[in-house]
Amino acid sequence: MMLVPRRSNFDLFDDFFNDDLWYHKDKSIMKSDIKETSDKFIIETDLPGYDKENIGLTLNNGYLEINAKVEKNNDEKEGEKYLRQERFYGECSRKFYVGDDIKEEDINAKFDKGILVVEIPKKEKENKSEEIKQIEIK
Repeated sequence: MMLVPRRSNFDLFDDFFNDDLWYHKDKSIMKSDIKETSDKFIIETDLPGYDKENIGLTLNNGYLEINAKVEKNNDEKEGEKYLRQERFYGECSRKFYVGDDIKEEDINAKFDKGILVVEIPKKEKENKSEEIKQIEIK
């Protein structure tokens, strides 16, 4: 029989919620799905708890960047204290390469029920028919 020492600061809540079933070590936020149709790409990003006014989209050098921030709500009342806080507070961002041919007026975005939906049209790349040059082998 093997004896395992008991932790001196045993906490049922910590032991329960630290189990991998409940607590994922992946802290990344802005979980996104990307879909493709015949004429566009659709990015759906989860932003629960965010206000539309605190979400921004920028386009720079072919990269679409989603920025969002959420402020901590200090709703703790006298005699209460948090045992655990897992919700994210602060600023976050995520970039997607959409191509150099996309302009900001081409992109449509809407935010509803905590989900940001961004539609990016597919653009045909200009086929610059270049003359094929032969290289002499010496």
